Amino acid sequence: MNQFGSFGLDTSNECLWREGVQIELAPKPFSVLRYLVENAGRLITHDELLDALWPATYVQPQVLRTYMLELRKVLGDDASSPRFIQTIPKRGYRFVAAVSQDADAAVEVAHASGDSILGSKFSELVGRDQELVRLQTQAQLVAGGQRQVVFITGGAGIGKTSLVNTFSALVAGKSSGAIVVCGQSVEGFGKEESYYPIVEALGQLCGSADQERVRGILSRVAPAWLPLTWRDHEPALQTVTRHTPGDLCDALEEIAQDKALILVLEDLQWADEATLELISALARRRTPTRLMVLATYRPEGRSTEHPLKALKQDLVVRQLCTELALPPLSKPAVKQLLSRRLGQEKLPPGLDGFIYQRSEGNPLFVLSLLEHVIAERFLVRKGATDDGQWEQLAPFQEMEIGVPHELGKLIELELDRLSISEQRVLEAGSLMPIAFPAWAVAAALEENADEIENACDELARRTGLVQRAGHDDLPDGTRSDFYAFSHGLYREVLYQRQATARRAKGHVRIAERLRELFAGREDNVAREMAVQYEAAGNWHRAAQALKAAARHAHERNAYLEEAQLLEHTLCIAENMSEPDRRALEQEIEGELHLVRMTIGGNEEQAKVS
Repeated sequence: MNQFGSFGLDTSNECLWREGVQIELAPKPFSVLRYLVENAGRLITHDELLDALWPATYVQPQVLRTYMLELRKVLGDDASSPRFIQTIPKRGYRFVAAVSQDADAAVEVAHASGDSILGSKFSELVGRDQELVRLQTQAQLVAGGQRQVVFITGGAGIGKTSLVNTFSALVAGKSSGAIVVCGQSVEGFGKEESYYPIVEALGQLCGSADQERVRGILSRVAPAWLPLTWRDHEPALQTVTRHTPGDLCDALEEIAQDKALILVLEDLQWADEATLELISALARRRTPTRLMVLATYRPEGRSTEHPLKALKQDLVVRQLCTELALPPLSKPAVKQLLSRRLGQEKLPPGLDGFIYQRSEGNPLFVLSLLEHVIAERFLVRKGATDDGQWEQLAPFQEMEIGVPHELGKLIELELDRLSISEQRVLEAGSLMPIAFPAWAVAAALEENADEIENACDELARRTGLVQRAGHDDLPDGTRSDFYAFSHGLYREVLYQRQATARRAKGHVRIAERLRELFAGREDNVAREMAVQYEAAGNWHRAAQALKAAARHAHERNAYLEEAQLLEHTLCIAENMSEPDRRALEQEIEGELHLVRMTIGGNEEQAKVS
C-alpha cells in the first residue's frame, strides 16, 4: 500500500482508499495516479506518461489533462496550490506529496473488504466483497426493526443483479430465513401499466412459503393489491380494483413484523412514477419494521427529468436511503473471474492484462471477451479432454479481436435508444482516439461548433455514454470542450458501424480543420493531421504530414521521435503506386540514415562523458 496524506494506493487490488473507505476510480485514471506515485518527486514529462500508459498507440496529449482534472477532484487537490499533483507548464507533472509504504494499511483494507466471504458457498461473486459486507450490515439493521432503502447503481453489465442475487441467497439461507421477492421493471411497460414491478413481487410473495399469512394480511389490510389468482377464491374481493398505496405500505410493514422482507426492484430506470412514489412512501414512514427495499438502476438512458433522479437525491439528502455505486472490477478481480471461468489458477501469460485493458473492468465485458477469444481459437485447450489447461496460440498483444458479436449487439441496443442526430454526433466523436473535442465533431459533420458542444453536454448528462473531460484553448482564442467515451468498446462499435467512405470524409475534414486552426504553425499539429489522413486512407497527405512532424521533431532535437516518424512514413509508402513509393523511399531513407547517425553519435558521446 502506497500511503500519501490520508490516501492509500492499493496497487495489489488496483483501488484507492481514504481512511478505510474505497474511492471509485476508473482503470485509466488509476494507472496515471499509480505511475505518478511510483515516480514521486521527479518530473514526469507528457511523452513519458503517454508512452508508459499507451505504448505503441498515438494519444493526444490533452487526454492527460482529462485524467489530471479527475484525479485532482478525487484527491481534493488545487492546481494553483498543489498538495499532490504539480503541473510543470508545457513539460509534464510531478507528484509532490511524501509517499510511504504501509503494510498494516493493506491488511486493514483486506479485512474491511470482507475477504472471508470468498470462502463461503456463495463465492461466485468476484470483486464485490466490500459491497456485500455493506449490504449485510444493512440487513442486520433491518433485522433490528430499522427499515432500509438501498439503491445499487452502475452501468450495463457492471454486476448489479449478481450482487443482489448473492446477497439474497445469503439472507434467505440464514436460520431466520428472510423472505426475498423480486419485481422487474420492463422498458416500455412503465407508460402502459402502473406498479408493474410491485405487482410482480406481490405475486411471488403470495406464492412463497408464507403465502397463507401473506394472503390473510393483504385480504384484510390491502385487498386491492391481492393478485387476481388469489381473488378467484374470494368472490367478495373481485370487485376491489383501485390500488391504494397507503394500504399496501401498511400491509408490507405488517408482513415484515415477524420475518424480514427484502423487496428487490430491478431496473428502476424504466419504472413508472406510481412505483417510485410507493418507494418514496415506504422510505419516509417511521413505523418500526423489518423491511428492506433493494433497488437497482442504470444511470444511462435516463432522461434528466426522470423522477427517479429527484427521488434518489431527496432521499440521500434526508438520509433515508443508501446508495452503492458499483465501480469497475480491479485487475486482480478480473484475474480471479477468468480463473474461475476457465477452471485453472494459472492463466495463459498476458490473458488477464489483455482482458482487463479491453474490458476496463466491466464483468459482462470480461466474460464476453473471454468467450470471444475462445470462439476465435485465440485461446484453446491443451489436449483433447475437457480438463486440459488453456493456452494461447499467439501473444494477446498481437491479436486483433474486435468487438464480440453479442456484446456489439448489446451496445447497438443502447445506441438505438438515441436519436439519429445524437448517433451521428457520437459516430463523429469516434473518429478521434480516446477523447474528442467538440470542434472536431463539428468539423466532421460540417455543423456549428456551439450546437455540437450543447449536444455533447446533453449526451453526457442524459446517457452516460460520454463524459466531459476538459477543454482545449484554440489558437483563435476560443475554447472547445472535449469528451471521453465511458468505455473504449462503445467508441469501437460507433466507429465500425459507419460506412468507410463516410469515415474517410470525416477524418479528412478534421485534418483540414486542424490545418486551419494552426495556420502558420501546422508543423505543431502535423502528427495529429497524419493520424487523420492515414485513417482516411489518404496516403500522400499522410506522408506529407509525417514528414512535417519529423521536421518539427528535428528542430526540437527529438531525434528518436524523428526516426520513428520517418520509419512510419516508409510504412505509409507501401500503400502507394510503385513510382510514388520508390521516390518517397529514396527521400526518406536518406533522411533516416542521417538521423540514425546523429542518434548513434549522441549515444557514443554519452558513453565517453
